[in-house]
Amino acid sequence: MKTTQKNILTLVFIISLALLSACSEEQQNRLSRLGVTWLEGDYRITYADGEHVKIWLVKGGKVTSEPAKGYYYFWARNQETGKKYYVQTPIARSYIEELK
Repeated sequence: MKTTQKNILTLVFIISLALLSACSEEQQNRLSRLGVTWLEGDYRITYADGEHVKIWLVKGGKVTSEPAKGYYYFWARNQETGKKYYVQTPIARSYIEELK
């Protein structure tokens, strides 16, 4: 690798670190989750553990996963009240289906 290419890569690395350190913790969290977020859409998330089964519908929302912690995160809507509530469910026992 030529010296100018090394200098450019070093400069890009330094600029990236400076920009990342200028971000708030919430912005850094959002950036780290970019690769593990399902695009906005309609989904059915099913949690199944033995005979216990729970199903949530996500309309026009997204599902975020954090494999290191082992959970999916999303906002579901209560069918009776229409209010949204936050859900986290274990990845190992959950299934996501995209509704069309």
